[in-house]
Amino acid sequence: MAEIRDILLTKEGLAKLEADLEHLKSVRREQVAERIKQAIAFGDISENAEYEDAKTEQAFIEGKIISLENTLKNARLMEEADIRTDVVSLGSKVTLQEMKSGREVVVTLVSSVESKLKDGKISDESPVGAAILGKSVDKVVSVEAPAGTIKYKIVKVER
Repeated sequence: MAEIRDILLTKEGLAKLEADLEHLKSVRREQVAERIKQAIAFGDISENAEYEDAKTEQAFIEGKIISLENTLKNARLMEEADIRTDVVSLGSKVTLQEMKSGREVVVTLVSSVESKLKDGKISDESPVGAAILGKSVDKVVSVEAPAGTIKYKIVKVER
């Protein structure tokens, strides 16, 4: 059996997961129950595509609720003291310089459950996240990408 490990979350990440769970339980469950009720009202459910679709959506929502509840059960709030500035750790805000172009990018390293690339939050399990985790300023890391190896220099690590 797989070992269950703590999932470190930022305050913002924890609040978002709790809000998502509450929305699924209070809003989405009600919406899908209403869809099922309406589909049953149409009569014979054995050949009712709307009923089947609603039941599939209901199963998906219930699975998502269970998944979020399990994540929250194993979640631990990341404290300010957990975030290091001597090396890249979960919660670190890291400035990276792509060696070839010189372009800089700022990312925050988070757990996989709260990663969101468009917000600059990358997972510690992603190729870049795994490469920079535990490294210090001025280290150069190589990341394998479909287009080839990309090298990044760690310019700054902050909270």
